[in-house]
Amino acid sequence: MLESLPLPSPNLSLIADPIQDRESIVVAGLSGDGTLSPTLVQWDEATNGWLTRLVEKGQVRGKQGEMNLLASPLSDGPNMVLVVGLGKKTLSRSNAFDLASAAVRKLSDRRRDRIIIALGESLPVEMQDVVVAGAIFGCENQAIYQSEPSATIPAEIGFAGIGQAAIDRGRIIGSSINQTRRLVNEPSAMIYPASFAEVAKKVAAECGLECEIWDEAKLEAEGCRAILAVGAGSAAPPRLVILKHNGGGAEAPLAIVGKGVTFDSGGLSLKPSEGMVDMKCDMAGAATVLGTMRAIAQLGVKQNVIGFCGLAENMVSGSCYKLGDVIETRSGKTIEILNTDAEGRVVLADTLDVAIQHSPRAMVDLATLTGACMVALGVEVAGLMPNDASLCETIEVAAEEEGEPVWQLPMFDLYDDKVKSKIADIKNVGEGRWGGAITAAKFLENFVGDVPWVHIDIAGPAFADSAKPHRDAGATGAMVRTLIRWIENATH
Repeated sequence: MLESLPLPSPNLSLIADPIQDRESIVVAGLSGDGTLSPTLVQWDEATNGWLTRLVEKGQVRGKQGEMNLLASPLSDGPNMVLVVGLGKKTLSRSNAFDLASAAVRKLSDRRRDRIIIALGESLPVEMQDVVVAGAIFGCENQAIYQSEPSATIPAEIGFAGIGQAAIDRGRIIGSSINQTRRLVNEPSAMIYPASFAEVAKKVAAECGLECEIWDEAKLEAEGCRAILAVGAGSAAPPRLVILKHNGGGAEAPLAIVGKGVTFDSGGLSLKPSEGMVDMKCDMAGAATVLGTMRAIAQLGVKQNVIGFCGLAENMVSGSCYKLGDVIETRSGKTIEILNTDAEGRVVLADTLDVAIQHSPRAMVDLATLTGACMVALGVEVAGLMPNDASLCETIEVAAEEEGEPVWQLPMFDLYDDKVKSKIADIKNVGEGRWGGAITAAKFLENFVGDVPWVHIDIAGPAFADSAKPHRDAGATGAMVRTLIRWIENATH
């Protein structure tokens, strides 16, 4: 049986003087105009202006993202220096995160005992945590079952030019994003509803979250017939996970809700092989909720937050739900099933209803819900569909601060008719191909009551087909940073 490796966890340390460290590789920044960072100035002086001459000759440039690994001519001090181009513009949090991750990935081609990252000295104090988070992020990849790993993480990562608080915060954020990525990258034989629930239980115990797990008997008792219907065709029965962080006293909580279809065959509306091969990623919304809840608990965020993960596996068997079925949801609304491959919204129907019973003051759901959102926005932008403009604006602000691109799609009343059914209250698909991301959100809107709510379709950014310098292909952990920021920014 496969046995997954633990999440990467190199030792992290503070380094006072990276130039005096003889057993390391130092990572430091060079601006687009040729200005050396303090660490590079110190190294340049020790080498009698060697780096300055390389810059003047154009052999080493500060173009953002360009990296030059140089062997040190010194007999003491670091044996190599990775010069990272910072560009001519002021770095954003997202830029800094990506550069730190790309640097670690650049050096992962062979064993490195210690890397010292001095990129934080080129950033304001409030941005230094993302250097740490990015470095941790760069340690994770999708090759979790290779007998000979293609990447090697360093045993220790030291950080120069920043404080301990930045290291502590960055470690929590980076490892929580990697928790999300690992869950999504695991094959469905490893992560199915019950095993996801066990991971959530373990994470909750480690970081002080309350955890409640509803098995199939509890789901039946609670009237969660929609979740049970989607999971009826699978040998792996569904679950609902509820995670609570109590950091805000008596105030009403914020709620984050995630779609957790641990594998999506399409059911009787069967997907073709090429459309099914990556469908282990269809639980990325639930994985994002778990990663976010882990982070806010470890950060000690002063908010009450409840996370909900609706978990099911959409398979084909004699007991699977069928086209033409009518399902009475937990809320009492009825759904006509016209496509069993539009299952995520059916799972969320009950999950959202459970969430609003906790009287949240605001609610966000995340789901790899529609290919239509990818057609509209591409594969790197998440779609926002709200019932409350001011809440949506707070999500947009948080996403902009963290550099995770989002775009609001319209939720006009005219779309409501697109999901009305002739024999039930609503149907689980709209009319043909048009506006599919919006009609899916309009379906969900039937289950949020009067709670201020934003639906985030992460079908595009949650899972990548190809690698970039700062990340591997596979799960990206998109929106974890945005949700942490949104929760921290939320007014009481």
